[in-house]
Amino acid sequence: MTLKLYNTLSRKKDEFTPIDAKNIRMYVCGPTVYDRPHLGNARSVVVYDVLYRLLCHLYGKDHVTYVRNITDVDDKINAAAKANGEPISALTQRIEGFFHEDMAALNCLLPNKEPHATAHIPQMVAMIEKLIAGGHAYVAEGHVLFSVSSYKNYGALSGRKLDDLIAGARVEVESYKREAGDFVLWKPAEAGDDPSSVFPSPWGAGRPGWHIECSAMSSQYLGDHFDIHGGGADLMFPHHENEIAQSCCATPHSQFANLWVHNGFLTVNGEKMSKSLGNFTTVKDLLDKGVKGEVIRLALLSAQYSKPLDWNDKLVEDAKKTLDKWYQILRRHSREGGNPQETGMPDSIGMTAYLGAICDDMNFPKAFSLMHSASPEELRMMGAVLGILQQNPEDWFKGFGADYSRELRADIKNAIDEVNSKQAEIISLIDARIAAKKSKNWAEADRIRKELLEQGIILEDKPDGTTDWRRA
Repeated sequence: MTLKLYNTLSRKKDEFTPIDAKNIRMYVCGPTVYDRPHLGNARSVVVYDVLYRLLCHLYGKDHVTYVRNITDVDDKINAAAKANGEPISALTQRIEGFFHEDMAALNCLLPNKEPHATAHIPQMVAMIEKLIAGGHAYVAEGHVLFSVSSYKNYGALSGRKLDDLIAGARVEVESYKREAGDFVLWKPAEAGDDPSSVFPSPWGAGRPGWHIECSAMSSQYLGDHFDIHGGGADLMFPHHENEIAQSCCATPHSQFANLWVHNGFLTVNGEKMSKSLGNFTTVKDLLDKGVKGEVIRLALLSAQYSKPLDWNDKLVEDAKKTLDKWYQILRRHSREGGNPQETGMPDSIGMTAYLGAICDDMNFPKAFSLMHSASPEELRMMGAVLGILQQNPEDWFKGFGADYSRELRADIKNAIDEVNSKQAEIISLIDARIAAKKSKNWAEADRIRKELLEQGIILEDKPDGTTDWRRA
């Protein structure tokens, strides 16, 4: 099966041809850990989680290296720590923990490597020294800046011409810049900076610029030339444009990344979801409202990944209905003697068509349409590529599975005890209702049904008299 992805650099869908089929390498820009991730951040993580799963399926898990960085040195981090009155390390460690918890709730796999910016300052300094030696960077007033005019292909990724960028710049440009488009590779420390955010360098104490971080960490773990670089559409310019410029100038023999993949924005009423606009919803907000992580994941995958996705209540409701339908098929299959945890890949026309859709620039809408007519065995394996439908169907409907991950984060033992207690209470009420019906005490049976319904428990009476239940 041939994988094709839309390459922002070439402006077309390109066939994925690995540099080394035994070592597929992908780098994705990770979080800046100053605040809890919102749904827009989560969309990017989920999209590249699917791409990682797909690459593992096509080439084998042992032949794929997925690197996603943690930006733990940044002006936003400094500002947030100061506003909170806490050390930077306390803030970054806490927010990183929240990030991992929230992404785990969405069933996102961990990358193979997750480097921290603060642990790679020497690599950044070494790359900056190369750029200065090559005439691509200069020192000015304690800053080190990249000279954009020194790289003739600047603007190729975003489609912006250098002359237009300079002409469109603000009238007042920082005095230490030679040209308006030049960007910071290293910035000097300021009075009052937290010592943990200040690092030594040949140009004085300070910290790296944002763009140099990803160039240094990607080359450290994937080499100077690798297969895929991913990130949100908002990173295309200036972040990814600047990464290309500095990386290709530091290692002139390199092409840096072959394929550039960008996921679309998450919008609210047509506006990009962002912290700066204040229109964001965090993953935790929804989890705390009882929305299952898998529902959030499916909602985030419901549109073509490169297009904007408008977030609304109906999107979430539709995702839940779809998952309920698919898990109902898997539950019925299990009760008829099938294996609810089937892991073999069925060799069928349906599966071939499905993989064709996923391999065609991750066409999620088409893939989902094929899942609606799939067999239970196909459905389970189709879901595996997307990171859904891997729970036990009984747990899905009763709510005693991954849906309790929020409670487990707080106190694992207490949460397990509480879950077991809730389940025992529900079963006890169901048994009491069955006894009431046997004694023809219809009023009591109706009362118990109503009590369970108020707890969000729906009873499913069958013609043979047996009773099952699920959560609403």
